[in-house]
Amino acid sequence: MFTGIIETLGIVHLIKKNQDNLDITIQSSVTQELKIDQSVAHNGVCLTVVAIKNDLYTVTAIRETIEKTNMSDWKTGDIVNLERAMKLGDRLDGHIVQGHVDQTGLCTDIQQASGSWYYTFEYSPDLGNITIEKGSITVNGVSLTVVDSKEHSFSVAIIPYTHEHTNFKNFQIGTKVNLEFDVIGKYVSRLYQKK
Repeated sequence: MFTGIIETLGIVHLIKKNQDNLDITIQSSVTQELKIDQSVAHNGVCLTVVAIKNDLYTVTAIRETIEKTNMSDWKTGDIVNLERAMKLGDRLDGHIVQGHVDQTGLCTDIQQASGSWYYTFEYSPDLGNITIEKGSITVNGVSLTVVDSKEHSFSVAIIPYTHEHTNFKNFQIGTKVNLEFDVIGKYVSRLYQKK
């Protein structure tokens, strides 16, 4: 389980196809603190550490994960948001994040406002995911509050700290992002559909 509070950034060092899987090697400032079999969220995707060497560690993504996320677009040199799993007893500064991406979305608008940024994202309606204003959403692993919720799109406001310390600063119109919708909202929506 994660909180959506990004701990650090990592750099994609190597991507190697392994049958239907991808072995992805990341360079990170927290590598020395990791251990084999530990979960780390990469742009919101929970992956298991399978190898460590110096400041590099490797994770493996299976086909289902690759198909549901933006990982197929990753390339060497890309910057990814990293968060280690939360410790029991830690503060939950963001919201409950599982690290299970629901679908991808596209950045459709970026507006700079005096000292902050507004990003708008669209997503496909095919999976029935929803947002609500003032509800939680995870974009590339970052826990955010929905500012403007519309049918199949939403906006979020980014403060300077988040802009500087995540890969939001690299987003452009058309950037594909990983979306994890609020877990409580997903359960409520599913229960409502069954009635």
